[in-house]
Amino acid sequence: MPSILFVCLGNICRSPLAEGALRAEAARLKLDLHIDSAGTGNWHAGEPPDARAIAVAARYGVDISGLRARQVRRADFRRFTHVIALDHDNLADLRRLAPADALADLSLLLDHVPGREGQAVADPWFGDAAGFDATWAEVTAAARALAASLSRWERA
Repeated sequence: MPSILFVCLGNICRSPLAEGALRAEAARLKLDLHIDSAGTGNWHAGEPPDARAIAVAARYGVDISGLRARQVRRADFRRFTHVIALDHDNLADLRRLAPADALADLSLLLDHVPGREGQAVADPWFGDAAGFDATWAEVTAAARALAASLSRWERA
């Protein structure tokens, strides 16, 4: 079964939004996926997503309020088939953290969106609610593209 871990810095904005978007898309397509999110930092461990992230997801019918932040662990690189960073700094951190026996494919989230390869999802943390709308649009587009790719992978 494909398993996806989304990773940002604190696991309270971008990665839980990506998790929620992919969960919704997987449900729509009836895909059997294991989906989670984590942060490279531990500052928010145990906390729910940022209220602005919860609000934007809810506007689109996705409830992420029950998610709780956690820090990425070395075991995640063996547990997940895909570990997907939301930006370049977190991808670099993941490459440093990955054990020698890592099984997961590492990528940037927007690498999965044709024409957006190599781009980072902007961090909305320091901005206003409009930044969260922009992040939702990016993670939703990526979730659609990723789900289509995983659907083909699952059938292979």
